[in-house]
Amino acid sequence: MEQLAYQYQTSQPINKRVHVGVVGSGDLEILMFPTNKAESTVKVCTGSDGFDEVWGNILTRFFDRYPISADIVINDFGATPGVVYLRLTQAMEELADEK
Repeated sequence: MEQLAYQYQTSQPINKRVHVGVVGSGDLEILMFPTNKAESTVKVCTGSDGFDEVWGNILTRFFDRYPISADIVINDFGATPGVVYLRLTQAMEELADEK
């Protein structure tokens, strides 16, 4: 298991907790928590070692599109980059339901 950590300067706070996905064979879960900081922190726990650059690219792409401020935990069990981005987008849909 590898533990990764990332930070992004952001500007749009979220107002509720979000949980999407499940940890299982080839999948992942994403938990988002509101924060008062003007940044997002992302902690990734993954069973696939050596993909820190790939994770950084996916997360940078996500925060370029959605500059939300949140504390995010991602528990991964070998999800592909496409599934990671899909789950992040699903989390944004959950946030949109609050409006």
